[in-house]
Formats: sequence, structure tokens, C-alpha cells
Amino acid sequence: MTPVTDAPGAPRTGERTRPTHGPTNVLFLMTDQHRADTLGAYGNPRAATPVLDDLARSGTRFDRWYTPTAICTPARASLLTGQAPFRHRVLANHERNVGYLEDVAEGTFTFVEALRSRGYNTGLVGKWHAGTEKDAGAFGFDGPDLPGWHNPVEHPDYLKYLADKGLPPYEISDRVRGTLPNGGPGNLLAARLHQPLEATFEHYLATRTIELLERYADDFRSGARPFFLELSFFGPHLPYVVPDEYFDLVDPADVELPRSIAETFAGKPPVQANYSAHWTFDTMPLETTRKLIAVYWGYVAMIDHEIGRVMDALERLGLTGDTAVFFTSDHGEFTGSHRLHDKGPAMYEDIYRTAGLLRVPGGPAGQVRTEFVSLLDCTATILELAGLDPAPAVDSRSLLPLARGADVPWDDDIVCEFHGHHFPYPQRMLRTDRYKLVVNPDSTNELYDLELDPDELLNVYDLPESAEVRRRMMRRLYQVLRERGDNFYHWMTTMYDVGEVDHDPTQSGLDETTYSGEVAS
Repeated sequence: MTPVTDAPGAPRTGERTRPTHGPTNVLFLMTDQHRADTLGAYGNPRAATPVLDDLARSGTRFDRWYTPTAICTPARASLLTGQAPFRHRVLANHERNVGYLEDVAEGTFTFVEALRSRGYNTGLVGKWHAGTEKDAGAFGFDGPDLPGWHNPVEHPDYLKYLADKGLPPYEISDRVRGTLPNGGPGNLLAARLHQPLEATFEHYLATRTIELLERYADDFRSGARPFFLELSFFGPHLPYVVPDEYFDLVDPADVELPRSIAETFAGKPPVQANYSAHWTFDTMPLETTRKLIAVYWGYVAMIDHEIGRVMDALERLGLTGDTAVFFTSDHGEFTGSHRLHDKGPAMYEDIYRTAGLLRVPGGPAGQVRTEFVSLLDCTATILELAGLDPAPAVDSRSLLPLARGADVPWDDDIVCEFHGHHFPYPQRMLRTDRYKLVVNPDSTNELYDLELDPDELLNVYDLPESAEVRRRMMRRLYQVLRERGDNFYHWMTTMYDVGEVDHDPTQSGLDETTYSGEVAS
């Protein structure tokens, strides 16, 4: 199908489509820290991802699918609630919390509780990481409680799985890490796993998912209850720990290094160079970077294989025609791009643009959409698939019209946010068809021309020829933040050219006049 082009339309917080269809089963497949360019469907000629590529061929591939924030817990809390991070205020991971909330507030709307009120079975197998004190079960999810950010290989249920099947325990070698600025050993980036595929945590997760799917299938076929079932892998988040067949699947000599490995950080916020040092990039040879990327691709291939087992079970149980299937991730990963690893305070496409696939019953096959959509939009979509009103997911907009092939008005830009990881670091980003603006209050702002510079190496924010683009994008970002109620806009009011201001920017209430006029840039 010919890709649908972007069209200006009502803001995401505007009018939404009312539910018009009965309940549908949902299989939600999610990975963690997963680059879009690791999939064949997104253009990687060396990818070994036949299952996800087939999902793209049989459904809709979204080419401009973004995370609301490139960090695990806030992104997952946004999926749970349909709220942007600034609104639900769970803004950092528990493991490196910088003083923010660690759980969504009591009484906050969540899609899972809405589905249960609709009579759905609701299950989650795998990574939760959307809060600290409240686990998935507290919101109504079935499935084992698997806390933390990485594979919990000492979890009792996993150890029981190994024992029941006579499989060997977790053991690794060939560790890959660099050297920290203070001389200490860097974070573990990859390792060889001495277990067969059947013993891996990923295989365990797929097995538990199939078991729950079989249980839910009985309820669905009897007419008792539809289901929502999420399989959430902890990978391919670093460290990339995989068995031989995937550790050595890709020859590093075949890996083309990302062009942004030429990053100099000239004209960029200094925090990016600091993060590069923290992730020890320059302490390792480029051959190591090639191997890391190769192992990362192998990890993705292993996950694709396990997803294939679940998709086969869906078909075997006769559920394919009654089940919508999502695939996405909470955010991306650097894997050497911009001389960085992991994620952090650098709003590059590598970590903000992710894969997004959606197949709905009766929807067109092989469709490609180019609207700017978000992980946040999954919440309203799930609700509408269940025949529920998506309006309580206040920052979310249903993707069903797009997945069903309709031409509907849509925003021609998207806003993302970041609040810190290791330390507070607020950022806001506006991405349009050609340009990206990043506001960094503590440092230099960034503007990238993605048509001329798709690797985001040259910050053109201060160039005289960028003045008009900079002004237009700053004003648009300001407008969206004000409409949302994101108070980040207050800083922008006094610091940048944001156009006409129709309120007292001091918020003092002591001035009888309303400030109006152009704010100097």
C-alpha cells in the first residue's frame, strides 16, 4: 500500500474517535532498549527477524513511532496510564532515581483496570518496571512477578523452570566492558551465556506466555472472557548476554559502523561527552564496537525466535483472526552511535524512534504509515479495541483508524520529554518532517536538519540561516507545552522568542496588566 503522508490536524489532546467495535483480544509484544534498525522490516539487510518482518507484512508498519521518553519506567508508566511523563510524574528508574515519584498516584486511570472492568483476562509475562512498590499484580495483571530492569536469573520461578526441565543454570564468560574515567571497570556490555537456548530467560518467558495464552484461549472460546496478554522481554537491553549460536550469529566484519561514530561533540551540550566517558566508548577499540553491535543483532534474532513460538501458539489455538497484535519497545539504544551506549540526556533518533507494528483483525496487510505516533498511543488503541472510551487516556490517541487504512487528520509533529537518569536533566524535543529542536535549559539548545544531516552530527541552532526555522519550532513547542499543561514552558517564556504571550509570565498576580508583546530571542 502507498504510504500515507503526514497531514496537519487536531492536537493529540483534541477530539478522539469514539469506540464503535466490540471487544477484541490483544497480544502485546514488547522489548526493552531496542533499535528500529535491527529489523529487516526497517531496512536492515543482515537482520534475522523473520517473525517480526512477517508481522509487518501482514499488518501495519509505523515509520515514525516515538517513545514519549527514552527511559524504561517513565515510558512504561505512560503506556499503563495513557499520560505523558510530566503528567503522571514517574520520571526516572528506581535503580537511579533522582528524587521523583516511583509509582503512579493512587486512583490514576490505567488501561488494565479498565479492561478488567470490561470482563477481560489480563496477563503480563516479563518485564514490569513501571513502578517500585506496586507490581503488575497490584493493577490486575496475571503472571509471575519479575521485578527489576534486567533478567532476574535468580528468580524462584525461573529456577523451578530450569529444575523441572533439567536445564543448566546461568553462567557467563567472555565479558565485554571498558574502563571508567576513575579507572574502575566499566558497566558490563555483553557476555557469552553457557546455556542452551531452551534454558535462556527469553525462552522461559515465551514458555510462560504460551501457558497463559492456552488458559486464556479456553476462556475466550467458551465465550466467557476476551484477553489482553503482554509478553515483555528484558532484552535486547544491555548487557547482551546470549548463548553461542546468537553470540556468534553475526560476523563483526559484516557490521557497518554507524556514521555518527564520527561524533566530536563540538557545539553539543557537554553532558553528551560526559556520558560517552561514563559508557567507556573511547577505552575500547572499534573492533569491540563491531562485536557489540553483532551480539546485539544476535540478541534481537533470539527474541524474534521466541516471539515466533508465541505467534505459532496463537495460530495453533485458532486465535489469530480474533486478536490484535502489537510489537514495540519502551525506547531505543545507542550501541556505539554518537560514541554512546545505553540511553541518556541526548535526544537522538537512535533512542527516541523505535519500531511500531500493529496488526488488527480485518486491517490491510503490508501497510506503511508515516504519521508521527507514539508508544503513548497504544493505550487509547487498546481501549478502543476493547470497546471502551479512550478519552481517560488523556495524552493518547487511538491508532485504529490508521491501522484500518483510513485517511484522518493527524499532527505533523511530535513532542518528547526527558527528566533525568543518574541526575536531574530536563529536556523537551519537537520533531517535524525535516527538523528536530531540543531545548536544554542548562546548556546549548540543539537543532538538526534531518534531511541534510540524518545522523544528527551538526547542531545548526545558532547558525544565522536557521533563524526562521528556530523561531517557528520554538513557538510551536511552546504552544504544545502550554496546551498540555507542561510547565517546562515557563522557562521558555522568558528565554526564547515564543511569540505573543497572553498571560502574566511572572505569575505574581501583582501586576494589573497582562504582559503582551514579542519576547526577545
